[in-house]
Amino acid sequence: MGRMLTFEIFRYNPEEKGTEPRMQTYRLEETANMTLFIVLNRLREEQDPSLIFDFCCRAGICGSCGMVVNGRPRLACQTKTKDLPDHIVLLPLPVFKLVGDLSVDTGVWFREMYQKTESWVHTKKVFDPAKEEERMDNAVAEQIYELERCVECGCCIAACGTARMRDDFLGAAALNRVARFVIDPRDERTDKEYFEIIGNDYGIFGCMGLLACEDICPKHLPLQNQLGFLRRKMGITAIRNLFGK
Repeated sequence: MGRMLTFEIFRYNPEEKGTEPRMQTYRLEETANMTLFIVLNRLREEQDPSLIFDFCCRAGICGSCGMVVNGRPRLACQTKTKDLPDHIVLLPLPVFKLVGDLSVDTGVWFREMYQKTESWVHTKKVFDPAKEEERMDNAVAEQIYELERCVECGCCIAACGTARMRDDFLGAAALNRVARFVIDPRDERTDKEYFEIIGNDYGIFGCMGLLACEDICPKHLPLQNQLGFLRRKMGITAIRNLFGK
């Protein structure tokens, strides 16, 4: 017989008028290899069909099941109950718009982020479908791939102290995205153009350096390295702008 687990889950549906946010308690027996994804599905199927949460891939790829687990942003599908105490508190990710219970809308935030950072390759070259693909150094391609592994779960934004205090801060996900284009040889933007996007207090200079983003990233992205890389690059650009060089 497995442990009897107690779950305190945030409950609130903004669509239901007259309701107030509350915590609701559930109990469930632990089974082998149980994840929070399995827990939530069992609770919805066996105890409370009104429970709202998101899931899709069950493999840590879609990023839709992000939530706060005992005070720490995690992906439910990657979090096993054997690694947690027998009392587990589940809350929705902060910063993002609440859909209901544990479900939040990360899509609007990321879409606006892509627009702010102009998240596409900027080039004056005209695409020719008949032309052979441009070759890229393998080491550079691997660097780009590493940063492209972000699944847009929003955990880094939820853990960010600056993002919790100000809604205009781009956050680690956006800065990581910018770094991806900075190292892409196909992007023709200059450091000065990148400075116009992130060289301010809602960009790279607004980061407090707490590094909770890298600490909780479920894909273990090198966010600390990218933040340092961009801060040095934008700092040098600021000095050049100041002295007109």
